[in-house]
Amino acid sequence: MMVETSRLLISPLTREQLGLYLQAGDLFETATGLTCAGRMVVPAVQNMVTKFTIPQMANATADNYLFYTFWIVVEKSSRLIVAELGFKGEPTGSGEIEIGYGTMPAHQGKGFMSEAVGGMVRWGKKRPDVHCILAETDETNAASIKVLHKNNFIPYTRKGNMLWWKHKCDNVAI
Repeated sequence: MMVETSRLLISPLTREQLGLYLQAGDLFETATGLTCAGRMVVPAVQNMVTKFTIPQMANATADNYLFYTFWIVVEKSSRLIVAELGFKGEPTGSGEIEIGYGTMPAHQGKGFMSEAVGGMVRWGKKRPDVHCILAETDETNAASIKVLHKNNFIPYTRKGNMLWWKHKCDNVAI
């Protein structure tokens, strides 16, 4: 399973791959033939993945682990991991999923995340269980807001300083 865009390969990690990925120190990159760049994993992410993501993946049915794992974004030409993204759980009863994403600091401002989110929107549109993709971003996060605008997300509500966005995948009303 892989999503491909013009510059990127976007791949979901299995539980085993995710465990190796969390160890950082280029262990994952070496094992998978990617370019080593000294990638780090912040403790908060490691804790969240260990306590939430991996157990959810273990309990997921069929390919539903795809809605819990990290998807790594690899630039084709350099073979570098330039970003990560993922979903925050399986589709709801009404077919909504929430996407989250982040670009590695050295690769920000190059359009990788706009391209990656676009690829994942196309992936979601092909799934019969996905009708709408949601995203949340801080009102001051101009880069994230730009990514959502470029991918035709529509703002639909505000909760405090957080803006919520929707991208309609089929003919379901938003």
